[in-house]
Amino acid sequence: MEEVKRSRDKKTNYYVVKEKALPEVLLKVAAVKKKLEQDPKLSIIAAVEREGISRSSFYKYKDDIMEFNDTAKGRTITFVMQMADSPGLLAEVLKLIAEYRANVLTIHQSVPVNGVATLTISVEVLGDTGDVSKLIIEIEHLESVHYVKIVSRE
Repeated sequence: MEEVKRSRDKKTNYYVVKEKALPEVLLKVAAVKKKLEQDPKLSIIAAVEREGISRSSFYKYKDDIMEFNDTAKGRTITFVMQMADSPGLLAEVLKLIAEYRANVLTIHQSVPVNGVATLTISVEVLGDTGDVSKLIIEIEHLESVHYVKIVSRE
């Protein structure tokens, strides 16, 4: 009885992790899942062999990893970034968000300190919004953007 109560009290924590931080086995499980989605006739045995992982690894992790953009549609994503206090940089960020067809819900930019501002943006991901992970990467690669972090996804 005590064990059942403990398992109900446990909550699952979710994390957004960059691809480079994931163990290779998880990336391979995600690749197998993608292959199986793309080719319904492909067997699990063939897919795991192509990726070089065991079936047991696939079954162990298959429900625990998914691409970020697979579940993002219809959600709100909030990200924070630090960037140089550079004229036109906010406009570039907003232009990228518009190009990916995400709907901006809130924007808050701090007063720059030592030439660096913190920007928090919440966007709604719509049915025709592009791949949000690619959007974040493009923003990260803008000159004068120091970093971008996703802080919430609802």
